Amino acid sequence: MTIRLGCQTPKCTYSVPSADLFPTVIAHARKAESAGFDCAFLADHLYQPPTLGPPEGPRMEAYTALGALATATEKIQLSALVTSNTFRNPALLAKVVTALDVASGGRAVLGIGAGWFELEHNQYGYEFGTVTDRLERLDEALQIITPMLRGERPTFDGKWYHVESAINEPRLRDDLPILLGGGGEKKTFALAARFADHLNILCGVSDLPRKLDALEERCAEVGRDRSTLETSYQAFVFIDENGDHARQLQHDFLLNRGVDLSKATDTERAAATARQICGTPDDVAEQLQTRVLDQGIDGIVVNLVANGDQPGILELTGRALRPLVDA
Repeated sequence: MTIRLGCQTPKCTYSVPSADLFPTVIAHARKAESAGFDCAFLADHLYQPPTLGPPEGPRMEAYTALGALATATEKIQLSALVTSNTFRNPALLAKVVTALDVASGGRAVLGIGAGWFELEHNQYGYEFGTVTDRLERLDEALQIITPMLRGERPTFDGKWYHVESAINEPRLRDDLPILLGGGGEKKTFALAARFADHLNILCGVSDLPRKLDALEERCAEVGRDRSTLETSYQAFVFIDENGDHARQLQHDFLLNRGVDLSKATDTERAAATARQICGTPDDVAEQLQTRVLDQGIDGIVVNLVANGDQPGILELTGRALRPLVDA
């Protein structure tokens, strides 16, 4: 698996009727494919998360939508960024992502994390628990999912999950990749070192050097060569040929979430924009090169949250960023 340039479908609050919503998502995935992106990602949320807007914003069930994208695309990899482990029994999840792999001709990636959005858990009746609970559950889940993806029949009796000689057929391959998403330097990174092919690191851009040092330590603890674990960074990107327009998009996006950059202190601005990259294509490319790739990250996942559905923006982003990861 190689994900040097990925694209997460932006928030599903498109200005279209519900009947036109999924055709818009299909068009976005097809544009990403033709623009040179390696992987198309959907978020696995039941409610719209607060970083994007109010909870009642439209949200499609991720794996149903990914299954439909499998027949609407030809070569781009497909994944959730990331699956909330709390939503599905792990053996069933192994079956679901394997079915996606079969349907797509071997293009599925299992992106998975511990889950974090408490409101959707509470209102849908899923147990949320503590951070420790969720990480314990993810650890157990990966001990079931990993062998099932590799053609084995695991038996496991844990605190949270139980399976007995679980069968997972049909499969196309024994190396369906596992992508772990998160920023926890101790437990999450330790799970990545044990189970993952790829780690998508969540943090402010300035924290990347520390995160990579911690990942090196977790890999050393389990005797893994750090270079065998691919990494990527997810950034919220505001891009436009007109840099002033890109900055206005960023300003308006944050203003709708209660942050006025024109009045913010330096500390407030830094916190609000920690995962954001903004400017012209050249500006965005330069920032991602120096602040992300030059730090030792292998790939970039972009969410064009403000204008990703606008004509030409995805293509513009692909042209700007593909040369960085092909270098």
